[in-house]
Amino acid sequence: MLKEMLKNLREKAPLIHNITNYVTVNDCANVLLACGASPIMSDDPEEVEEICALCAGLNINIGTLNRHSIPAMRLAGRKANALGRPLVLDPVGAGASRLRTECARELLQELRISLIRGNISEVKSLALGSGSTRGVDADLADQLREETLPQALRFAREFSRSSGAILAITGPIDIVCDGERAFCIRNGHPLMSRITGSGCQLSAMSAAFLAANPEQPLEAAVAAVCAMGLCGEKAFSRMGPLDGNASYRNYIIDAIYKLQPEELEAGARWELA
Repeated sequence: MLKEMLKNLREKAPLIHNITNYVTVNDCANVLLACGASPIMSDDPEEVEEICALCAGLNINIGTLNRHSIPAMRLAGRKANALGRPLVLDPVGAGASRLRTECARELLQELRISLIRGNISEVKSLALGSGSTRGVDADLADQLREETLPQALRFAREFSRSSGAILAITGPIDIVCDGERAFCIRNGHPLMSRITGSGCQLSAMSAAFLAANPEQPLEAAVAAVCAMGLCGEKAFSRMGPLDGNASYRNYIIDAIYKLQPEELEAGARWELA
């Protein structure tokens, strides 16, 4: 299943429009190139509709939200919806401020979101309108663990059904679900939490996987999450005694570039929940 998702991505090489944050914009562009897609970054309301019309998918990330980018997100989102393009929403830091939480919830209400990708605290804040997000890190009380997994799965299925969006909730254990089927994914490495941007990169890459596999969006989302986690493992395996988190970030992008469809199929650790 998963190898076909990556093969399609490499063959189709979709152009992905990103309205993302300035902390990780370069990493998002590079991870899209590494996985086989092409990036374009545009957040000016004067051009986002034209740019979006050229692209196969849209990634909206609210990590450095401002009053200039919010109208651009709405305009681009409406254009993506009108053209039937997949739209990924990354509610970075939802719950940390009223502006972030309200903007993310308004985008969810106004637009047809294909995939919501965030940590459990961000997704809970998006669903409930409040939360205790600490920056872009999941609140410690919310981290996905074996003992909290059944409750998190119930929440994810319910929110996916009510929102109409696929959910990709990432953490020590990842959940990807569409309201009917849910997958638990156990790829990844703890060091991924020590670099800025692994979640942002995954959201951008998810938009590419969905754009290349429009008939199987849930499987495409699973493939993206498995690919990122597996490449986090592969990147850690090449760490040397002088390497730190900056090297690790680059090694992840290298691993994505080198990832073969058969490696993804063999190395992905997922299960139906």
